[in-house]
Amino acid sequence: MTLAMGWDEWATHDAVALATRVRNGEVTPAELATQAAAGIARMNPALDAVVEVFDDVIADPLKDGMNPDGIFAGVPCLIKDLGPTLKGRRQEFGSAIMQGNRPVQDAFLTTKIRHAGLNLIGRSTTPEFGVCSAAENAFHVTRNPWDPGYSTNGSSAGTAAMVAAGVLPISHGTDGGGSIRIPAGATGNIGLKVSRGVFSLAPNLSDLSGLVSIQGCLTRTVRDTAAFVDHCRGGAPGEFMPFWSPAESYSELIQRDPARLRIALSHEWGDYRATPPFVAELERVGRLLEGLGHHVEWALPEIDFRAAFAAQTTCYISNFAQVIAGHLARLGLERPTPELLEPINIRLWQAGLDTSYTERARMQAAFNITSRGFGDFFERFDIILTPITAKPTPKIGTSEYLTTSANPSVHDWFAHLWQNFAYTPLANLCGLPGISLPLGRQQSGLPLGIQAQAAQAHDGLLLQLAAQIERAIDGKWNDGRRPAMHVSA
Repeated sequence: MTLAMGWDEWATHDAVALATRVRNGEVTPAELATQAAAGIARMNPALDAVVEVFDDVIADPLKDGMNPDGIFAGVPCLIKDLGPTLKGRRQEFGSAIMQGNRPVQDAFLTTKIRHAGLNLIGRSTTPEFGVCSAAENAFHVTRNPWDPGYSTNGSSAGTAAMVAAGVLPISHGTDGGGSIRIPAGATGNIGLKVSRGVFSLAPNLSDLSGLVSIQGCLTRTVRDTAAFVDHCRGGAPGEFMPFWSPAESYSELIQRDPARLRIALSHEWGDYRATPPFVAELERVGRLLEGLGHHVEWALPEIDFRAAFAAQTTCYISNFAQVIAGHLARLGLERPTPELLEPINIRLWQAGLDTSYTERARMQAAFNITSRGFGDFFERFDIILTPITAKPTPKIGTSEYLTTSANPSVHDWFAHLWQNFAYTPLANLCGLPGISLPLGRQQSGLPLGIQAQAAQAHDGLLLQLAAQIERAIDGKWNDGRRPAMHVSA
C-alpha cells in the first residue's frame, strides 16, 4: 500500500496542520483516512486500543455526512465506545450486556463533530461503562505506548494510546471524574475537561447526569484542543441549562500570553497526598511558571474534602445503578449476572438501586458547599496546579482499581480509587474546567501530567496558559520524547 506520507512526517502533523494540507490540495481526506487505518493496523495488535474500524468511511469519508469544509477538513478521529451515538453503528460500552447495541440516531454532538470536519473512522476502547481506571477486561487490555507493561489509565484508554502512539493527532474522549485528563496524563497527551454548558449530551442525557460527565478530546497540541472546543461546542434545542460561548474564539485567544496569573500549587487534598517524586515534579513546573512571570505559591481551597468525596461516591453509585437498571429492563431481566456485568458494577447496582431522596439531597448539598468553596478560592487565585494522579500509573494486571476487582465492598473500592485519582473528580462535581499537560515524568519513565484547574467558564484561561507553556518549551511536550511504541518507530 502506498501512503500519502512517511510515518515520521505523519506524526509531526497535528490535526490543524493536516487540515491545512488538505485545503492546499496536497492530500485528500481519503488519503488521511487510509493512512490512519494503516497506523491502526500497525500499532493496534500490540496496544489493543481500537474496538472497530469503519471500513466504509475509510473508503468514503463523506459517507456519514462529514463536512469537508470544516476546520478539520477530513482529519480522521476515533469515537470512544461510550460517547455520542452514531446511527446504526455499534456502541457497546466495553460490556457484555451491551454487545450488538446499535443506536437508532446520531447524537447532537456527533453532528457537531462531523460538521467540524472530523472523520469518525472507528471506536476506541473503554472499561465497562467507563467506571474504572483502565480498559483491562475480557474484551480488551489496552496498553501504554511508553511501556506496554503499564496501563494507560482511563477511562478514555484507547483514545489516549492511539494519540500518544502517533496514529491520530486528535481523538474523542469523555470525562466523568478525570477520564480524559487521567489517561492523557499517563500517556503524554493534552486532555481538557471543559466547564459545564459547553458540549451537549443531547438527545438522551440533557439532564442532571450531564452536570458530571463531560465530552471532549485528547490531542498533542493546544491549538487542536482549542479548535475542537470552538467548533464542537453548543447546546441542542431543549437543553436542561443554558449553554455559553466566550467573547473570543479560543483559537484566537491562545495567540496571546495571559496576564500575570496567581497560581496555587497543591497536592494535599483532604486525606490524599502525592508521592514525593510527584511533588518534586509539581514544584519544578511551578518554577517554570514563575519563570514565565506568574506568581506561584502553595495554597488550598477551604473545603471539606471528605464530604465532597463521599458525595461524589454517592453520585456515581446512584447514577450508575439507574443506568444498569435501564439496560436490565430493556433486556427483560430482573438482575445482572456475572456473564453480563463485571463484579464491581454488579455491586454498584446493588448498592445504589434504592438510594433515597434524602441521600441524594444530602449529596446535592455537599455539591453546593464544595462548589462555593472552590468559587471563593478562585476569587483569590486564577489557577490551581496539582499532579494528575497521586500515585504512579499501575502496571497491567493491577486489579484494585478495576471493575473486575473481587473487592466485596464498593465503598472500599471507591476509597482505593480516590487514593490515586484524587485530583480530578471534584472538577466534575463543581463544573470546573481542568487540563492535563504533559510536563512531568514518572520514575518508571512514563509521562506525568500536571493538571491546571480554574473557575467555571475560565476554560480559555487554561488554554491560554497551556499555549504560553507550549511556546516556552518550543512545542516539546514530554521533553521532546516519543513513546517506545510509536507509529514512526
